[in-house]
Formats: sequence, C-alpha cells, structure tokens
Amino acid sequence: MTAVQFERAYEGVGIVQRQSLTWIEPLALESGERLGAVTLAYETYGQLNAARDNAILLLHALSGDAHAAGYHSATDRKAGWWDAMVGPGKPFDTEKYFIICSNVLGGCMGSTGPASPNPWTGRPYGANFPVITIGDMVRAQVRLLDALGIERLFAVAGGSMGGFQALEWATAHPERVGGTLLLATAARSSPQTIAWNSIGRQAIMRDPRWRDGDYYDHERPTNGLALARMVGHVTYLSEPALEQKFGRRLQGANEPAFSLEREFAVESYLDYQGDSFNARFDANSYLYITKAMDYWDLPGRYGSLDAAMARMPGPSLIISFDSDWLYPTSESRAIADALTRQGRPVEHVDITSPAGHDAFLVDFAAQRPLIQDFLRELEVGSL
Repeated sequence: MTAVQFERAYEGVGIVQRQSLTWIEPLALESGERLGAVTLAYETYGQLNAARDNAILLLHALSGDAHAAGYHSATDRKAGWWDAMVGPGKPFDTEKYFIICSNVLGGCMGSTGPASPNPWTGRPYGANFPVITIGDMVRAQVRLLDALGIERLFAVAGGSMGGFQALEWATAHPERVGGTLLLATAARSSPQTIAWNSIGRQAIMRDPRWRDGDYYDHERPTNGLALARMVGHVTYLSEPALEQKFGRRLQGANEPAFSLEREFAVESYLDYQGDSFNARFDANSYLYITKAMDYWDLPGRYGSLDAAMARMPGPSLIISFDSDWLYPTSESRAIADALTRQGRPVEHVDITSPAGHDAFLVDFAAQRPLIQDFLRELEVGSL
C-alpha cells in the first residue's frame, strides 16, 4: 500500500470484505412465484453494540452494490459508492453506528440474480429468473437482518432506487425501523421514468447477442447494455452540468470533421460510461432491476400517498436536488406534505446543485450536516 493509499484508507473504513449468506428455504415473491436458494452479498462497517440497536441499513441505487465504503484491496483505485459519507467522523459514523449494505436481489454483485445458477438446471437463470419487485428485495433483506440478529434498525437510508427500498422498509415493516432518510427519490415511478427504463430494456433485448437472455456461454449483449447505460446516464445529469463539463467541445480536434463519427467530448464520455458499465454489470440484471423499479407504486398499493405515509413509524429526513429532473423536487415534496398531513415528523430540504439526479452521490458538503444532525437528534429522541 502506497503512502497515499494508506492515508485515504485511514481516513475511512479501510480495507473491507464482501460477505454473503444463503437461504435454502424459498422466498415467496409478489408475483406468486417462489425463488429458492437465495444468496445476499453484503458488507458491514463499524460494530454492532451490545443492545443491537445501532444498525443503519444503506440501500443502493440501480447500478450500485453492497460496496458502500472502503476498499477491497490496497490496489483499488476507487472506494465504495458512498465512501465520502461512511466512516469515522462522517455522517454515517462507524464509531457510533453499525452500517450494513447488501446487494439487491436480482443483482449481479454476489446476490442471487439472473446470472446465478438455477438449482434445477445448474445453468444461469437468464430470462427464466422470476420477475421481482422492490418489496421482494426488501423481503430478502429482512432475512439478512434476522440472520444478523437485528430486530430493529436505528435507521434506513437510500437514494434513488435505494429510497424506494427505504420507503418499503418503513411502510411494510414499520416496527423494525427507527428513522428514514430519503434522497433524490419518489413514492412511485412516473410514466416518464418508466419510459426511460423501457428504452434501456429495449436496447438490450434488441441486441442480437441477448439471445432471449441465454447469452452466458456466448458473447454478451454489450452493445445493448452500453446503449442502455448511456441513455440512463443522461437522465442522471442535468443540462447545466453537461454544459459546464463538456459544452460543445470536440474530442481531440479543433475543427469539425464533417462525418457521422463521434466527435464531441460528451459523446466520448457516454462511450466511456457504456464500456465501463459492461465491465461490471450484467445485462439481464439491468432488465430485472429496472422492471422492479417500474412496478414501484406506493400510493397504488395503499390507496393513496397519505394512507401509505400513515404507516411511517418515525421521523424522516428527505433531501432533494433542484436540478434533478428524473426524480424532481416535487416528488419529495409530495412525500413530505403527506407525512405532515399524517402528523409524522419530517424535514424536507431541497439542495441547490447543478449535478442533477447524481447530486446525492457527488455533492456531499450540503448533505453532511443535514444527515449528521438528523441522526444525532434521532439518537437523543428529540425529533
């Protein structure tokens, strides 16, 4: 480990390991199907106290995984996806809290998903994997918490699809949740969100190499997955962010080539995003996870948003970002207003940021004091 690597590891949780648990007993899914031999990959940071009441569950977004903080080895170039927020003295303070993050059901980073072996055939499930929901993801996480001996979480926290899961935890299992932190999220997937997800899925499924999901012994549908990622990534950014970062700058040239080839810097950036996503993500997992997101509709399940928010067990902190057009501020405000009408303690803060939907993953300065204060007040019961 170099001096720089040592210093960065020392400032956070350091070198961490992925763990996993497997349950042979089938998991009942919302679709009515049953999924057997379920494995969840997870990481933990900090120590569970003697009372077992200091656990916080972090819930990741579409392209995330269990690796929320730290490094898997001294040679890792990149830390976990929320490393700036997790560790000693950080908002999710590992000197006070026991932090848990698991890869979702349907994922491809250690948890059971389409790339996992079907116990009946020994071959990857592929498109024979059952369709799952956000509720199914949380039911699998309930098993994890049971196995860890944690009856009640101090808090749940998540951004984007992670916020869906946090809301699912708080409404479906309110007796097991203390506080709820929601970032850049919504209580349902809007028609616009479903449309973007559908375009991404069609890009994958129309790639000839998708082979109806049975591509694991063949070339992967890399063109389709790269295009899905490129489309999705644009929705995570904002026009001001793209203008500031790229403008109309040409990549490696001063004058236009007057060709149909990629010339602009923003095009090269999207190419990079597609290629790097192919190196770490499974196309079928993308299909199944985005479909689970499309099914997300908390008001529809309980009859109204107010009825859903009446189930929330404790205080909530909701953070939105004014340039987020995927899950705009109005979605967070609707949740906050419904909680207020139901007499539930809630604070909603809309942060000014040019970063778009990705702001919750990159703009940390404004978030840190809000989350620290929320958890501190939750700890002393002043909320």
